[in-house]
Amino acid sequence: MARLESEVAIVTGGARGIGRAIAEAYVAEGARVCVADVRIELAQQVAEALGESAIALELDVTDEQSWNLAIGACETLFGSVTVLVNNAGLAEGASIDDTTLESYRRVTEVNQTGVFLGMKTVIPAMKRVGHGSIINMSSIDGLVGSPRIISYIASKWAVRGMTKAVAMEMGPFSIRVNSIHPGHVVTELGLRDGLDPSVITAMVEEHTARHAPMQRTGTPKEIAAMAVFLASNESSYCTGAEFVVDGGFTAGYPAPGSPNPY
Repeated sequence: MARLESEVAIVTGGARGIGRAIAEAYVAEGARVCVADVRIELAQQVAEALGESAIALELDVTDEQSWNLAIGACETLFGSVTVLVNNAGLAEGASIDDTTLESYRRVTEVNQTGVFLGMKTVIPAMKRVGHGSIINMSSIDGLVGSPRIISYIASKWAVRGMTKAVAMEMGPFSIRVNSIHPGHVVTELGLRDGLDPSVITAMVEEHTARHAPMQRTGTPKEIAAMAVFLASNESSYCTGAEFVVDGGFTAGYPAPGSPNPY
């Protein structure tokens, strides 16, 4: 039996990167998937490639009405939503001196408010069917600090906290809420600031090789594998928890004076 055969999932930011990998993995495991993205043309391409088990939905995660329409459309086509993956994200890099209030609000609206609205909108449907799994995409930047991305850091720490708060509320309803914290995975989200994508990829890979025990970047499929686990009954006793997929990047650091062990 496929691991997600009876599930109906909405994956936000499903048109590219980690979101697309999750949508593909869910369909492969038997789920029916709504590929939700503000870039509807790209979402349609993904849904068409996945076949009859997937549809594309246009969704602006910062807009409550957009959420209501998306949940309604998904339920009309596939039935009650039992899995939500809040994956849509935005990153804008700058020092705190150069980060504008507009930029800060833009990032937190997508990464933080979008997660709040997603959970708020989908929970009534999950209560009706008596169970559900909400998977919020945070980051290792929701566990530690990092310079020049204060708005992203703030939003990902917020996602971690909201996950725990809602998990405590929803436990009695058999609705599980967990967060995934990916390490360095080269996706379209990371290819920003106007730099050559090959340059950014090389920089990330070199940095990760020096600081992560596994000495490499992760792949979208590796993050998707964790999302499958959290959507399935295999994680039936997991809620309010952080699931870190980072090749050991946040595990620790060499003792002072010791050679780099990697």
